[in-house]
Amino acid sequence: MAKWCLHHHKENFLYEHFDEICDIARMYDVSLSLGDGLRPGSIADANDEAQFAELKTLGELTKVAWEKDVQVMIEGPGHVPMHKIKENMEKQLILCHEAPFYTLGPLTTDIAPGYDHITSAIGAAMIGWFGTAMLCYVTPKEHLGLPDKNDVKTGVITYKIAAHAADLAKGLPGVQLRDNILSRARFDFRWRDQFNLSLDPDTARSFHDETMPKDAHKLVHFCSMCGPKFCSMRISHDIRGVATKRKKEGMIAMAEKYQKNGDLYIENAPSRKEKANN
Repeated sequence: MAKWCLHHHKENFLYEHFDEICDIARMYDVSLSLGDGLRPGSIADANDEAQFAELKTLGELTKVAWEKDVQVMIEGPGHVPMHKIKENMEKQLILCHEAPFYTLGPLTTDIAPGYDHITSAIGAAMIGWFGTAMLCYVTPKEHLGLPDKNDVKTGVITYKIAAHAADLAKGLPGVQLRDNILSRARFDFRWRDQFNLSLDPDTARSFHDETMPKDAHKLVHFCSMCGPKFCSMRISHDIRGVATKRKKEGMIAMAEKYQKNGDLYIENAPSRKEKANN
């Protein structure tokens, strides 16, 4: 579009005819996604003047669309280091009048090609916590090539994790229930329940099968990480068992002591004042 504008020495025709575009969108009940062509392509550009000037323009277009009863959402960055993410959310809410914001990450560092699903999920979890409405997933192939179905699966699951982490941070009702249930299954060594409650049961099951493939291994009270002797969960079970046994033994011993002494109430020794009066 920038090339077209320079070649014809004209303004962006989509911008010039935005009113007419909104009329068409309203006619067919189409929602518009207002993209940010000046979003930062590296963290060096994050939160610069051009980015926020465009965000202001997107806010103006939002009001035009709303006046014509057309729904819009605002596209966000991009590449933004962690300490600059919150400012993006705050400015978007103000400049775009709280229109729904969706972001591609943002990526929090530029040094990890092949792992940008992770660099972006960090930013996605943060901006999700701060209030973004939707997250656009990133695959491991970002910046490197066209993703295949396995890349898409990895990206989607990674972003489900980021979204859930954000919902936990916001304290949304019922969000932690699944975490609590899975943690209970982990403590009880219910391996199949752990797999089924996870975001990616197939991967969780395959990782466990790599070192403990037999059906009998799905019943044991340890995994191959720490083994039967050093599993913290198993040790906790053992300690609880010992503590319960000692508690019961102590209660029996004290009951026998009370029965042996006979009386529940024991006469107190005379006080100093009573001794002085005597």
